[in-house]
Amino acid sequence: MSGKDKLAIFPSRGAQMLMKARLKGAQKGHSLLKKKADALQMRFRMILHKIIETKTLMGEVMKEAAFSLAEAKFTTGDFNQVVLQNVTKAQIKIKTKKDNVAGVTLPVFESYQDGSDTYELAGLARGGQQLAKLKKNYQSAIKLLVELASLQTSFITLDEVIKITNRRVNAIEHVIIPRIERTLAYITSELDELEREEFYRLKKIQDKKKAAKAIKEAFAAENKLNERNQQQPVNLLEEGDEDLLF
Repeated sequence: MSGKDKLAIFPSRGAQMLMKARLKGAQKGHSLLKKKADALQMRFRMILHKIIETKTLMGEVMKEAAFSLAEAKFTTGDFNQVVLQNVTKAQIKIKTKKDNVAGVTLPVFESYQDGSDTYELAGLARGGQQLAKLKKNYQSAIKLLVELASLQTSFITLDEVIKITNRRVNAIEHVIIPRIERTLAYITSELDELEREEFYRLKKIQDKKKAAKAIKEAFAAENKLNERNQQQPVNLLEEGDEDLLF
């Protein structure tokens, strides 16, 4: 096992507990990030579907608006100057809201009409119906355009966040967790080896103590036997007397 395959840490019980806690945290973080990525992917696909629908509808609305403009110009004539003279400020404005998807903030744009129609009298002489239709069609086009801008912004934001989240998920799954597991296996094997060495050392110590005790007991028994032999009384009658000649 090379140094890159595991973390540089001294094998001990404390390090083993630390690695177990880090492994549990990494697994929990991987699970949460995986759920976040799934939620973002679901919202991403939904936004993509809405973008396709909005773009299709946008083409139809813009075609209808362009046809209405041609009708209004044909009926009323050139009314650009009248509109430019009457319009002093924007009637349709945009406000921004925020949408939260799994901790990711997405901007949401909404259009609204501020004030009354400043050129509502345009086309009073002729072509009023065509102008009203023209304004309605372009208002719908602006509303769809704002909605499409909101969807496109959310799409780009989600795309970047999904890439970052997937990279983190892959890093935790294929780099961090395996490295912690290898480190934990290394610590466990080293602790097992130390435990076997300690058991062998204690066994050798016990064997030496038993051998020393046996030698001591044998020496004590021998001393006791010698002392008993020295203290045994001598029978004078058993001594052999030589014959005496008178």
